[in-house]
Amino acid sequence: MTRPSWEQYFMSIAAQVATRSTCLRRQVGCVIVLEKRIVSTGYNGAPSGLLHCAEVGCLRESKKVASGERHELCRGLHAEQNAIIQAAMHGTAVRGSNIFSTHKPCILCMKMLINAGVGCVYYREGYEDQLADEIAREADMALECLPEEEE
Repeated sequence: MTRPSWEQYFMSIAAQVATRSTCLRRQVGCVIVLEKRIVSTGYNGAPSGLLHCAEVGCLRESKKVASGERHELCRGLHAEQNAIIQAAMHGTAVRGSNIFSTHKPCILCMKMLINAGVGCVYYREGYEDQLADEIAREADMALECLPEEEE
């Protein structure tokens, strides 16, 4: 039996978290890890208590908004945002943590992760956002792609 590395282990949990997503476009999961301990998780979807996109439709689809543009035209929160919010709601600091996300964070999430003190972002799938990459470099935040391993 071969044990997964810590990075593979946490990324597989992020992929499982993504299965809770209520977004019609992209299912994203995020796990915040501090000292090899999961402190928070998040997935993308509508705020708690609100109708899901599957019930009311996707505003971005109906307006034909391209991926990566006009983030404000969405009723959902991103997985990284939800993970930070969940940590805050439970009084858990995330400074010095790493995140494992099924997708590379957008500019909005990258700014939040920088201010939250996250040290490294591990992601499985790319997300084209040049400004997010630029500010991550400027903040000395490591970005590491962990592609899905073949069975």
